[in-house]
Amino acid sequence: MPWITSPKVEGIASRQAHTDLPTNTYERELGKEGFYGPASQMYHRHPPTSWLTVEGHLRPHAFDTKKLALLGSCPWDAHLLFSNANTQIRFMKLASDMDHLVRNADGDELMFVHQGMGELFCDYGHLSFSEGDYVMLPRGTMWRMDVQAPVSALMIEATHDSYRLPEKGLVGHHALFDPAILATPKINDAFIGQQNEAQWRVVVKKGNHLSTITYAFNPLDAVGWHGSLMPVRLNWRDIRPLMSHRYHLPPSAHTTFTTSRFVVCTFVPRPFETDPNALNVPFFHSNDDYDELIFYHAGQFFSRDHIYPGMMTLHPSGIPHGPHPKALQNADKKRGTMTDEVAVMIDTRDTLEISQQAETIEWAGYVDSWK
Repeated sequence: MPWITSPKVEGIASRQAHTDLPTNTYERELGKEGFYGPASQMYHRHPPTSWLTVEGHLRPHAFDTKKLALLGSCPWDAHLLFSNANTQIRFMKLASDMDHLVRNADGDELMFVHQGMGELFCDYGHLSFSEGDYVMLPRGTMWRMDVQAPVSALMIEATHDSYRLPEKGLVGHHALFDPAILATPKINDAFIGQQNEAQWRVVVKKGNHLSTITYAFNPLDAVGWHGSLMPVRLNWRDIRPLMSHRYHLPPSAHTTFTTSRFVVCTFVPRPFETDPNALNVPFFHSNDDYDELIFYHAGQFFSRDHIYPGMMTLHPSGIPHGPHPKALQNADKKRGTMTDEVAVMIDTRDTLEISQQAETIEWAGYVDSWK
């Protein structure tokens, strides 16, 4: 069904979004369907985040994953930080090889490797991984990791769902990254070499309950396969971001993976906007359809203050959010330079619940950092 739309301009306003802002105003976008639906831009005399206090569930949150303890050698031991009916977001730390296999029967698993490197063995073969890699494992895939350097990774489950690539529309199939860059597991010497007749366990997660299946042999015993369903690996360095020197693109332009109820976006280094009349920091927005969760992987985060690699921020839907005051003050100094940040953003249609474990690593003062 079509949206009810009738574009208008009222009062003192820019004729184009994110450019030529009226003097001494701050732009705030109100949108539907994230950044995909109809939207309006408001022009305010004060930053929409200049609150004195925020009480209740809409308070912005920040968390520090470096404070999480190292747990066992099973991914299902990973700290559950955030969840809703459509996703479970964990942070995994592995210091040694896994001595068993695991399988997620609840949904596709997407891992983003924050630190470390190793070898992944799964139904489909052998795949090396290292810092900065996304590894997507289809629902039901058996897998384990051999650790070459201690691994810390964000785990994003698409509960009862599948990961897909975003529609790229006008910019074409090869924009952002060419699908040919996606690496897949190989039936190689390393994979054949790990096959044996020893006893192996497979720990299966289904409905948040764990079951153990024991075999008298290593069930990763495939000799070949063919088809169109398989794990894939993508490193953030292979992403070539969309950009415009005259317009600040919304986060949706950086979408890497999609599901029916949330999207995963990747922010990577790119040139700042150079047009002196265009915004070159994220615009304030009241995005009332999505919670926004960001994991900060590397670099200096130009729109945030006192946020460092390994931290996460959560901005619930229903409250305006946007750049910190220092980012606004330094915006014009950035023109002609490059951003220096790598971050993973998860926008969820449904409210994310914060676990008790996440509460133990929260920076309570984050809500006051816009003052």
